[in-house]
Amino acid sequence: MCQTKGTIMSVNHAQRVDLEVVADLIPPQSRVLDVGSGDGLLLELLQATKQVDGRGMELSQRGVNECVARGLSVIQGDADKDLKFYPDKGFDFVVLSQTLQATRNPKLVLDELLRIGKHAIVSFPNFGHWRVRLSLFLEGRMPVTKDLPYSWYDTPNIHFCTIRDFVNLCEELGATVEKATALDANGQKIGLSMPWWFWNFFGQQAVFLLKR
Repeated sequence: MCQTKGTIMSVNHAQRVDLEVVADLIPPQSRVLDVGSGDGLLLELLQATKQVDGRGMELSQRGVNECVARGLSVIQGDADKDLKFYPDKGFDFVVLSQTLQATRNPKLVLDELLRIGKHAIVSFPNFGHWRVRLSLFLEGRMPVTKDLPYSWYDTPNIHFCTIRDFVNLCEELGATVEKATALDANGQKIGLSMPWWFWNFFGQQAVFLLKR
């Protein structure tokens, strides 16, 4: 459940740890589009603590129903197909949290995020994390972790990437990385002075603030 303590934002630690990082990147009263809203926790957090003008898109009808039940403005839509209907720079921030790896065409989706928003925020699990590498090396099996909790045969994630892969994609699309944060297995931020290879090895997930 989202809570407000003065200007400090808090979410239950049982929830995804990247949500606070994402929320901290968005100024109050911004126009926000949350793509892949899920159950609406991020939008609810942003509306409660930042008073944003928030809209959402969610693929599953169940997720849309949960969002509407929270009083959120969320419609059903597919990021791979429906982002083209949004106008250029129609939002201050477009957020895609823990969803990029589940899209059929991540490059197209990221390109659309950068078109629609003055800024884009993307968070994703890092397939280059050392636990993933160790599982593949020692067990010869696709790993199952806290951030990648599905078996290979039933996962919604179809395009795994590493932090380095994502940085390369940003360069290919002409996107500027304004800010980036890597989170370790405990949800703690990895030092900003660390090089990309360190983030790629020890970051379990990452959050990027982009513009173009």
